[in-house]
Amino acid sequence: MKKHNFSAGPCILPQIVLQKAAESVINFNGIGLSLIEISHRGKEFIEVMENARSLVKELLNLPEGYSVLFLQGGASLEFLMVPYNLLKVGGKAAYLDTGVWSSKAYKEAKLLGEVNVFASSKDKTYNYVPKNYKVPADVDYVHTTSNNTIYGTQLKEFPKTDKLLVCDMSSDIFSRQLDFSQFDLIYAGAQKNMGPAGTTLVVVKDEILGKTGRVIPTMLDYQQHIANDSMLNTPAVFPVYVSMLTLEWMKSIGGIPAIEKLNEAKAAVIYNEIDRNPLFKGFAEKEDRSLMNVTFNLVDESNKEAFDKLWSAAGISGIKGHRSVGGYRASIYNAMPIESVQILVDAMQQLEQQVLK
Repeated sequence: MKKHNFSAGPCILPQIVLQKAAESVINFNGIGLSLIEISHRGKEFIEVMENARSLVKELLNLPEGYSVLFLQGGASLEFLMVPYNLLKVGGKAAYLDTGVWSSKAYKEAKLLGEVNVFASSKDKTYNYVPKNYKVPADVDYVHTTSNNTIYGTQLKEFPKTDKLLVCDMSSDIFSRQLDFSQFDLIYAGAQKNMGPAGTTLVVVKDEILGKTGRVIPTMLDYQQHIANDSMLNTPAVFPVYVSMLTLEWMKSIGGIPAIEKLNEAKAAVIYNEIDRNPLFKGFAEKEDRSLMNVTFNLVDESNKEAFDKLWSAAGISGIKGHRSVGGYRASIYNAMPIESVQILVDAMQQLEQQVLK
């Protein structure tokens, strides 16, 4: 049976990417060696790294002056690297709190200096994005999280500030058109829209670095990673290669404009059903709904067993909601075909027919 993978991460990747990646593990580019046993200093992998970084700049339409890094440690390590590299000694940082990951990020920043949480949606279990807030003026940088995987909310607008703007885009990178040049630093774990777990994308404006007045440990210093072309230590060779393949696939289908159109169509299919079907209700406020993570609940939990049987029989996987929210979460990342979304909608309609017949 064909499986429909709605997992929040590690997540679905395009079939053509998986096929090429599988072949590379046996024989990379016909050289008679596996990708995972070649030297990361050899010309074959250096070409992979250079191509991956170039594709990031092209797809995000970045101007000159930005460096692209493929690091390790996930977004969780970036929670610490960001303040190490941007928070001045004796300085302050401002964080927009929209979920678990943003709260983890500001807790790490507090280890190095004063943190101002200038707005939060914790009061309603993060089911909305704060608005009408005032961004502090006396800070070194402003930190945001563009998409909140657990709660299914997404920032449609970003804070207007003359301070450095930082964004954790782990769960919606490359999914929609934005002016990416408005950000001074972007980071994203690969395992949502870009590749397998194991590498983290960092895009940083060169001119903002080296101004904190603090001593930065070598492995936490962006300038050290830039100087060594993302190979200060042995890089995550396989995740970087698969990310490169995924970036090539994105470019081949029309880049972010085409991907955004597909994502909007998929989201409309399932959100329309949630709003139409009397047995379901959405978790996130409508105006803040994510294009990537659709969170919803049953109106009557007594229908849970019946619904679980229906989606399971349809070959659906990874749809259970996060323990802090409950219910269901359909992650419809870039590689998710609209046909799989329709299979989920069919299961929701089948439940409606059973219960309301």
